[in-house]
Formats: sequence, C-alpha cells, structure tokens
Amino acid sequence: MSEPTLTVFAGERRLLSGPLRDVLTYLKVQSPGHEGGEILIFDDQTGRPRDFDLSGPLEDVLARELPAPAGPGRPKLGVVAREVTLLPRHWAWLEAHPGGASAALRRLIDEERRRWPEAAAIRQAQTAADRFLGAVGGHLPGYEEASRALYARDGARFLALSRDWPADIRAHALALAAPAFAPGNPEPGGAGLSGEE
Repeated sequence: MSEPTLTVFAGERRLLSGPLRDVLTYLKVQSPGHEGGEILIFDDQTGRPRDFDLSGPLEDVLARELPAPAGPGRPKLGVVAREVTLLPRHWAWLEAHPGGASAALRRLIDEERRRWPEAAAIRQAQTAADRFLGAVGGHLPGYEEASRALYARDGARFLALSRDWPADIRAHALALAAPAFAPGNPEPGGAGLSGEE
C-alpha cells in the first residue's frame, strides 16, 4: 500500500502534493503563507483538512508529527472503541461467534470490503472530493449541482458544472473523484468520465 499523501493549497492555488514528511518540510522551510491566500492542507484519502503544529525547528516538527517507527514485536492494531447500537437478537448472534461480537463484526466488515472493493473505492472518492470541495469550493458557481453530479457519478455533468472553477481546485477535485467517474465500474448510476470536453 502506498504512503498517504497530503495536498497544500494557498487560497485557490495548489502548492504541493506529497507524503507527510515532504509536506511538513515544505511548510516549515518555504513558509508559503506569504504567497497569497489562506494555507489549507488536505488529506488526499479522506478529503479532510489537516492542521499541524509547525512551531520550533524542522527536526522538532518532524519528530512531533511523523508516526513513530514500530518497535520490536507485534505492531499496534490501531483498535478504536466506538459505540454500536444493535437489537438484542443481533448481539446474541454476534456473541455466538468465535472471538465474540467485536471479532465477528470485524470479519463481516472485511468480507464485505473484499466482495465490493470497487464500491468502497467509489464511496471513498466521492466523500473525499465532496469534503475537499466543501472546504475550498462551497462558494463556487454550480457547487451544489456538481456535488449532486459527483454522487450520481455523472462525470460529464461534473465537468460542465466545474468548467469555470479555478484550475487547481477543479483538477484536484477531479483527481480525488476519479474512481467515481471511472468507466466500466460495476456500480450502476453514473455516466462515467469519458474523456475531455
């Protein structure tokens, strides 16, 4: 699996896309705040804005923000406890499986992810593109209709509605949304993105 990437915008202009180390180094060394426009950093996988503490020397920033290398032995699984609400019959069914309810839920989710990888990629792309556009492009003409076209997987309409947007915002939104507009994807409901306008 490739390393996650981030994208840095200054107002409507894309400054950089790259892995966390490269982005932090750029932000600390280049000080792009003087290039016009608010600096926004986006996680390319989720489309969510990210904030980093850039105080102190670059070495301190990297040590603080980069994930620590895994030590010897089994790496952490990254388990997060959250609330799940189910009916008593669902809990009974889950708890009857080896490993208990949590293990059974993890197995069910993994099975579904393996069965429908394209659908998961499409949903992730739609969500990431929509989050990004909501943060930087909510004011753009045709934004709401373009968002509907994104979820309808209508690439031609999305292209038409985004034609007058700033080039970097449009290009990044299209890059994030690419799996949703890919032709031949098995999930019904979209026209796909069939080339240039």
